[in-house]
Amino acid sequence: MALLPVAEAQQLLFAATKPIDHIETVAIAEAGGRVLAAPLMARLTQPPFDASAMDGYAVRAEDVAELGTRLRVIGQSSAGHGYSGTVGPGEAVRIFTGAPVPEGATVVLLQEDAEKTDDGHIVNRFAPAAGRHIRPRGQDFRDGETVLEPGTILDAGALMVAAAMNHAELPVYRRPLVAVIATGDELVRPGDMPGPDQIIASSTYAVGHLVRAAGGDVLDLGLVADKADHIQAAVNRALDAGADIIVTLGGASVGDHDLVQSSLKHMGMVLDFWRIAMRPGKPLMVGALGPVRVLGLPGNPVSTMVCSYLFLEPLLAILGHRPLPNRMAMARTDVALAANDHRQDYLRAVLSTGSDLTRSVRPHSQQDSSQMKIFARSDCLIVRPPHAPAAAAGDEVPVLLLRQPAF
Repeated sequence: MALLPVAEAQQLLFAATKPIDHIETVAIAEAGGRVLAAPLMARLTQPPFDASAMDGYAVRAEDVAELGTRLRVIGQSSAGHGYSGTVGPGEAVRIFTGAPVPEGATVVLLQEDAEKTDDGHIVNRFAPAAGRHIRPRGQDFRDGETVLEPGTILDAGALMVAAAMNHAELPVYRRPLVAVIATGDELVRPGDMPGPDQIIASSTYAVGHLVRAAGGDVLDLGLVADKADHIQAAVNRALDAGADIIVTLGGASVGDHDLVQSSLKHMGMVLDFWRIAMRPGKPLMVGALGPVRVLGLPGNPVSTMVCSYLFLEPLLAILGHRPLPNRMAMARTDVALAANDHRQDYLRAVLSTGSDLTRSVRPHSQQDSSQMKIFARSDCLIVRPPHAPAAAAGDEVPVLLLRQPAF
């Protein structure tokens, strides 16, 4: 079977994926980072009254049109304790930020523009225009106004306005559930003592973090032996839990000990494709068990993560009604890069930003996909398309950002 180009593999996977349509209601305190599933309308008007934007005096604009006018202070309006009377000619009400503007007043004279006298009056030293420093009723939103649209990611700003609109609960899309199955007789959990032929399982935790950061939930099904019945039992647990995606780590190839693909096919998995023209990550497998997407990621942890950024993260975005992540950028390579072969290369690299905000990138000297510490020290992956010609130092090259650079 010929190797499938990365872009074609992504297109096939994404085109076959439909967003989750299940909606649930959650308390606003638990809604951070979720995706709004219905229009959210204001249940009240904000501000509910004409409110002062500053500390000062509520007066009639015509009374302060000339400098030096004496006004009698007749009361006070503060937040939560408005003045119930009316401001008449020659009168002023001491007012504080957020307080209701009393009837009759049409402007707020700033306290620094008012000179107090000993007999309970003020004298204006400025002539503000009508409406100055007053927030009119409904300036922010009005009762029944749609403020947040479906698909809004409920960040700090969205939660702030949702709460202000008097919503204690919010309708959100259910988060995609990703079941993670790590296969291999050689694996042990972190903290356990590996035997002479064993290694520590690491990909589970990296993939789990990526899933949560992308808006999904994780079902860790643990370490599974290289036995068909064990693999199938773990898959059944994932299906029983309602997983939207089953991610297997390792064993997706067709060697004597690679039993994931054959075990899943025996359970009815339709294989969409496997073996991608990329480095690292060639053994990627994609299929479906009914409505459940299956991603068989390579066992090598670095390959696992490269494939996760390219396939799993955008898949979660589609399922979760989120915009597709845009991790691509351009940077100037600090060193010459050799011409590439038929597989798309992803070179671990360090990104830097100059004083003129131009980005430059330098690949690590070692690119063996088994070296996890190199991946952990990388800011990005230099993308070398199939048959890319040699690039000279200073040439611009595409990079996939693993973290956002600090400017």
